[in-house]
Amino acid sequence: MSVADHINRGSRRVPIWSVYLLGLLPPVWFLYLGLTGGLGVEPINALERELGKLGLQALILGFSITPLRRFLGVNLIRFRRSIGVLTFYYIACHLLVWLVLDVQILSQIWADILKRPYITIGMVGFLLMLPLAVTSNNWSVRKLGADWRKLHRLVYPAVVLGGLHYVMLAKTWQTEPLVYFAVILTLLATRIPVKLLTMAKRGQGAV
Repeated sequence: MSVADHINRGSRRVPIWSVYLLGLLPPVWFLYLGLTGGLGVEPINALERELGKLGLQALILGFSITPLRRFLGVNLIRFRRSIGVLTFYYIACHLLVWLVLDVQILSQIWADILKRPYITIGMVGFLLMLPLAVTSNNWSVRKLGADWRKLHRLVYPAVVLGGLHYVMLAKTWQTEPLVYFAVILTLLATRIPVKLLTMAKRGQGAV
């Protein structure tokens, strides 16, 4: 039995509710660290960054599920919805820390969104994720039908904007954000040939 088979067999034993339960804990833990001095001398800034990084990691994890199944045979598809919901949860927490604890002043929030490109990009990425989070339920899948898949392709620009937001936030060419962005571009590249092949087949069928 291959490693992928072992992973697939083990993952089938993991209840979905446990993913949600464990996934709810990291922001609570980071908040506890911030309140108890575990995040250094600038706890709000550190909390904001940790939650943002956590959201980007979860976004990349969800985005990698299809390539993992296609190229390695690792099937984590049953966790994709829970990972997507938790991703939105982490990014929403990241945004709330920035809004409520960091900036606080409504006029300043709007000014930052307009004047700081990395905030503009991050906000656009968050807005793209809103319809994905709202429609991450069985009712929406049934109601939207084939349009549901089309709508959830918004994850493509969302993950790119998330990676770009992280790179621009660093303000210098730091290794970690660039590695994250490189992983995102690699995952995108694994999908491009399949999309082009599908379009080519459709074009041949139309002739």
